[in-house]
Amino acid sequence: MRRPTIAASDDQVFALTDKGVSELKGSGTSLAAAELELLVLIDGEATVKQIAQSAPPGMTREAVGEALRKLFAARLITSAEEPSADGLSTGFFAISVPAGFFTDASKQAGPEAEQGVSSLKQQGYFVRIARRPAHKREVQQGWRPTVFVIDDDMDLLKLVSTYFKLEGFKTRIATKKAEIMAGFRQQPMPDLVLLDISLPDADGFEVLARMREHPALKSMPVIVLTGAATRESVAKGLRAGADGYITKPFEPDALVTAVKEVLGLQGEKRPAGPAKS
Repeated sequence: MRRPTIAASDDQVFALTDKGVSELKGSGTSLAAAELELLVLIDGEATVKQIAQSAPPGMTREAVGEALRKLFAARLITSAEEPSADGLSTGFFAISVPAGFFTDASKQAGPEAEQGVSSLKQQGYFVRIARRPAHKREVQQGWRPTVFVIDDDMDLLKLVSTYFKLEGFKTRIATKKAEIMAGFRQQPMPDLVLLDISLPDADGFEVLARMREHPALKSMPVIVLTGAATRESVAKGLRAGADGYITKPFEPDALVTAVKEVLGLQGEKRPAGPAKS
């Protein structure tokens, strides 16, 4: 039997399924960064034109189309229009992409396009993204992960440090550029960084970019933990190489879960005994 396809025009509207929402807000996902970014762009409702305009830079038309097909096949996204009975019974399989579907964003203009870009900047966006590693970590006896928390909110630093110590982690903190540099020089190296974007004398996105360029830091897991709550900022963090993105305010238990997911520790028993900072 021929499997149905979903034809998409520029004004076609797409939305996340409940399963898609859980990938962005459930503190654990195995999707690639580019696929997560497409979910961020679609979250709520978005037209094909808006999605194509704001797709990750460097992705070819074929790569974007393949990512969208994967999201459909996994039932993470669907057409905002009610699907046919045939579609409901057989599931979502593929997208039929018309010629010129993905065009150069610089050549697109008009109210519809402007509205799409504007919506990415709206405050109040909420995610709890934590990307699982490809392989589960082999935990050595007595190992206590070190979490480096970079934020200028002292109350938050105290709260986060307390929670992670209770979970058997070591914590290290920094509030400004000099302390960030000192924290990375300190041994042992951190196992994961929780990074705020708005710092007194540094930009968190720039810190992340510098880490991804540094031979010793480029593979270190980073979760952005910030009040920079727009779809645009989340997409920027994923493009810059963040392994997770959690918007404030957040639940401490959800943050701990996200850190364990990124470190490949979810399901591991908490180390016995107090953890020294």
